[in-house]
Amino acid sequence: MTFATEITLTGPFRTPAQMLADQVVDEHTSVHDEGTAASLGFAGAPIEGPTHCSQFDPLAAALWGTDWFERGCISCHFRTMVVEGEEVQASLTTTGGESGRIEAHKADGSPVLAGTASVGPDHPVTELEARLAALGDPGPLFVIDRLQVGMRSADGPPATMEFDEPNGAAYPFSLADKLDRITEPHPWYTAEGGRSSPWGRPVVPMEMVSVLAHRSGAGWPVRSPALGLFLDLEVRLLDGPVFVGQPYRVAHEVVGLGQSRRTESYWTRTTLTDAVDGRPVASVLLHAGVFKESYPGYPADRLG
Repeated sequence: MTFATEITLTGPFRTPAQMLADQVVDEHTSVHDEGTAASLGFAGAPIEGPTHCSQFDPLAAALWGTDWFERGCISCHFRTMVVEGEEVQASLTTTGGESGRIEAHKADGSPVLAGTASVGPDHPVTELEARLAALGDPGPLFVIDRLQVGMRSADGPPATMEFDEPNGAAYPFSLADKLDRITEPHPWYTAEGGRSSPWGRPVVPMEMVSVLAHRSGAGWPVRSPALGLFLDLEVRLLDGPVFVGQPYRVAHEVVGLGQSRRTESYWTRTTLTDAVDGRPVASVLLHAGVFKESYPGYPADRLG
């Protein structure tokens, strides 16, 4: 597909839902809890970043059709937190026949995220690929100091996304709960509508591919107690869609380490492989940050 001129598609303002208020990580509340968020100086508990990915699905599907659900890639750098009740608008501007720049902002113009969207197999360099490649020496680390690039998690049992099954303490909602509140519903996400999809079965929404990848955790030796959040996220479909009810093997690898004034951070690439035929179906690149000030043992002279 080629476009003679640059095309910008803009969606309506949406009010994404906060669904992580009851999240528990390492046996304590997370930054998505109102009180915990307030302890870090936030005005409210932030909505989970992957939630915003859904607002780009209709825009990408309008440009690339079913290819988006099979080989789409959304790569996001999160810029401003969103709390429940705030409105968010998404837009996608083409940069080629199979790629584009994305951005989302609040009603007051505050930027929520920026990044890239594309369909494969020949993706241009994505937002997160460029950011990962630019990483330098992180310097002294005190919370994620036991992590090393190249570290891999042990393979666990296959994971399956079902409609009514809970997704654990880290994601205290089911797929059905999410579909009740998702900003962009689609018939192909449902049991009934999925039977009429091009694949004859329901597909997992892009934002829930991230949940499937991360709900069990990789078991990295990050020092605790400490509070974390998503800084960047990329979801890439290699040979999709990801299907509801299909078992997938989940493998994690640490691919980068870094820090900023307020956080230490690590990059994890997670691959979902079809447990039946062995095909790599999707990969998720997550840049997760840990607030330095939330770790009781952090050296005071190194706090920004």
